[in-house]
Amino acid sequence: MHAITVKDRDAGVAGLALTELPHPHAAENDVIVRVHAAGFTPGELTWPGTWTDRAGRDRTPSVPGHELSGVVTELGYGTTGLTVGQRVCGLADWTRDGSLAEYTAVEARNLAPLPADVDHIAAAALPISGLTAWQGLFDHARLTTGQTVLIHGAAGGVGSLAVQLARAAGAQVIGTGRAADRQQALKLGAHTFVDLQAERLEDIGDVDVVFDVIGGEILDRSTALVRAGGTLVTIARPVTVHPADGRAVFFVVEPDRARLADLVTRLRDGRLKPIVGAVLPLAEAPTAFAPQKRAQGKTIIRVAED
Repeated sequence: MHAITVKDRDAGVAGLALTELPHPHAAENDVIVRVHAAGFTPGELTWPGTWTDRAGRDRTPSVPGHELSGVVTELGYGTTGLTVGQRVCGLADWTRDGSLAEYTAVEARNLAPLPADVDHIAAAALPISGLTAWQGLFDHARLTTGQTVLIHGAAGGVGSLAVQLARAAGAQVIGTGRAADRQQALKLGAHTFVDLQAERLEDIGDVDVVFDVIGGEILDRSTALVRAGGTLVTIARPVTVHPADGRAVFFVVEPDRARLADLVTRLRDGRLKPIVGAVLPLAEAPTAFAPQKRAQGKTIIRVAED
């Protein structure tokens, strides 16, 4: 099969190449998925799991990408809950070969059924961003109706879904980002928007929840905005400056079949919309990792036609 692989840590993006690999093996409780569309995170080449397995052993050449949508072609021993020919979407394991390949092996519990009327491209943009947004808002921050949430990066992959989910939950939503993001954030459901390059973060006032995807100075300054008993959650880095009278949580997204299935239902019903940008063929995936002019929407790799 064809796959994008990387062999050399030091080569970075230049080390990505389209190569041929053996067909993957379905271990116990695995399924083999014929990948139709795949998503990736540009920073993956710096993650330890890209280079080593769970035991810390070198596993190069590695296949990056961890979001996928496709069709089950094979079941491993003991696998339940899925069938051959079933459409699915979900997350590939962080320390195993990923989704930028024609076929990949995935733990069945990391996949959710995908209805026939949901496009593979849109589905591939949902798992990491959707689960991150949900887990940050509701599992970690425990956001409830009537509370005020500040969402940094409100027009980005995670932030755009967080805005939609928070608005649907009855929260008062404040989005932030660049000036060019204002209309998109408001269209998605933010009640107000703050341009981080031109407006003062401190003028926002107290909020119940801060959801951060930016890190750095913005993360540190945001802690002062958390009202007593509130929560700051971030996926950018561990928190070093804590709220005076609240919680701070740094987390990494975890697979969750039931929650992903719920997000897929929202996508199908039009209640949730991932922002998809460029759609590229597998052979052009290496170019998508390269630093480039900031573009709106998540880049998706089309591996196979529906």
